[in-house]
Amino acid sequence: MDADVLIIGAGPTGVALGIALAQHGVSVILADKADGIYPLPRAAHIDHETMRILQALGVGDAVFAKSRPSSGYDFLTAKREVLLRFASDPVTSPSGWPMANMIHQPSVEAIMRERLAALPHTRLRQGLAFAGFTQDGEGVTASFEDGTSLRARYLVGADGASSPVRAAAGGGLDDLAFDEPWLVFDVLVHDATRLPDINLQICDPERPTTCVLMAPGRHRWEFMLKPGETPESISTPESIAALLKPWNVDGAVTPERNAVYRFHALIAKAWRTGRVLLAGDAAHQMPPFAGQGLCSGLRDAANLGWKLAGVIKGEAQATLLDTYQAEREPHVRAIIDMALMMGRTVCITDPAAAAARDAAMLAARAAEAGTGGGGGGIGWPPFSAGCILAGSPGAGELFPQPWRDGQRLDDVLGAGPWLIAREAAADAVALDNARLTPFRADLTRWLNQRSADAVLVRADRTVFGTGAASVLRDAWTRWLAA
Repeated sequence: MDADVLIIGAGPTGVALGIALAQHGVSVILADKADGIYPLPRAAHIDHETMRILQALGVGDAVFAKSRPSSGYDFLTAKREVLLRFASDPVTSPSGWPMANMIHQPSVEAIMRERLAALPHTRLRQGLAFAGFTQDGEGVTASFEDGTSLRARYLVGADGASSPVRAAAGGGLDDLAFDEPWLVFDVLVHDATRLPDINLQICDPERPTTCVLMAPGRHRWEFMLKPGETPESISTPESIAALLKPWNVDGAVTPERNAVYRFHALIAKAWRTGRVLLAGDAAHQMPPFAGQGLCSGLRDAANLGWKLAGVIKGEAQATLLDTYQAEREPHVRAIIDMALMMGRTVCITDPAAAAARDAAMLAARAAEAGTGGGGGGIGWPPFSAGCILAGSPGAGELFPQPWRDGQRLDDVLGAGPWLIAREAAADAVALDNARLTPFRADLTRWLNQRSADAVLVRADRTVFGTGAASVLRDAWTRWLAA
């Protein structure tokens, strides 16, 4: 074997998975067809859960230093009335990090690659274009267009939306029937006082428009193409100037790039084919309205990393890998459903239909305001199946990370899994342990809310289950040996 795991694609998902595996002592080769990091912005947002994943990879603070928290996300009518409002606490969240963080993707990737290079048993091979693979009972042999051949115990395709690995595996895609062309226009900002300070969706039937923050010093607009418009016609300097004119930003910004993208909603039918797995855009693609494309890829890496490492090191049976899609696909579908709801709200271009939408949503918002509701953040459902103790309170949830006295729970307890118990028990950290002193009240409150004596938290910070410490320990052992 050239490595334990061969990852095709060295974008954020592939590099995150490589770091996670290396931190578990697994040898990794990443092969990418490009010679370096794509230099222009793509993803603009990572949420608090994703920041926590980056924290576990050893890059959270460095990424956060180059990001900008966002306090809100508004959907507006053409008259700038609020249809929907998603509030984001710019200070804290269940993970401790701000709810929404705007980024410059090339800067994030550079930080992640530096971390990868510092870890043992990792190699990045650039300029290698994947051609195909064969697999047997012991491993996978990948071939590349220049004649290179690499062999590993497992192969992961993190090679983007077009994914040659997915094509070679032959699994196919489930099309969720969303396909809209949009112009994406990125700028460098010289006078931020003349730009919005929150993220906006302008639900104008004349031209649906997105306006979002990015990392400090950058901003983005997205404009939906009308019937008859082409990527070439809308991308001219004259067309872009006309689109920006209502925003009155002449002299406040400098163009950085523009590109026309088709916003899709697609999910791979098979995320695992024997020893070959898919992650990131190779496994799922979603419209950007919920800002979850990059987040979902990093969640894939966090979920798959500890499972692959456990199988390779003989700590778990290979059937554990079947829980990867069982857990991640329903989660991704929930996110895509939210993004499609947002996209279909935004993309109405019939004036009568848009007026009906506005009237209904404004009335609903007024009713929510009357009851004290509305304006909350975006949340996702817990896992309902997979490697969890189904039926126990809290199973499948993301376990919170309190920050107290300048300390973060994850940093104190380490990689996991963790067994946290009210009282001393074998393999458990008891609440009276000195390490948990700053967090004792938070953890006690969480256990009380679920009427539990103990909780077992997986390495990806997902709750395996709650109950008696001995029951959790035995159930965890059975799951890994199943």
